[in-house]
Amino acid sequence: MDLKDLYQDIILDHNKAPRNFGKCSSCSHSAEGLNPLCGDELIVYLNIEDGVIDKVTFEGTGCAISIASASLMTERLQGKPLDEAEKVFGVMHDMLVKDDADTDLASLGKLGALAGVKEYPSRVKCASLCWHALMAAINNEAIATTE
Repeated sequence: MDLKDLYQDIILDHNKAPRNFGKCSSCSHSAEGLNPLCGDELIVYLNIEDGVIDKVTFEGTGCAISIASASLMTERLQGKPLDEAEKVFGVMHDMLVKDDADTDLASLGKLGALAGVKEYPSRVKCASLCWHALMAAINNEAIATTE
């Protein structure tokens, strides 16, 4: 199995069985993410305690890339400090949108599976939607959009 096949399997698995999916009634922060271009709609929920993401969940509907990205994001950020979440957001954003991004995919772990999305510009917003919603929630903004 080559790396491309492994990455495709990760995306398919996280779309079929998303991790941390569901509304969090005890969370302190949330934001809705909207991608009007393709109709993806997600809500990211965070419980932040002492500068740490104690809990992160999401709910909503979207394409396989959107759901898989959100699922992978929640796995990566559960229990992490806010500054690390912001750093990972920056790395993901650069990986998805910058032509000259020199991303260390190994440092991203499973999130590296989304690197191939860059080759499909219409799908970049699908992969980045949950990340924009995450940052909106951290900054106490209600809505994030990819437009």
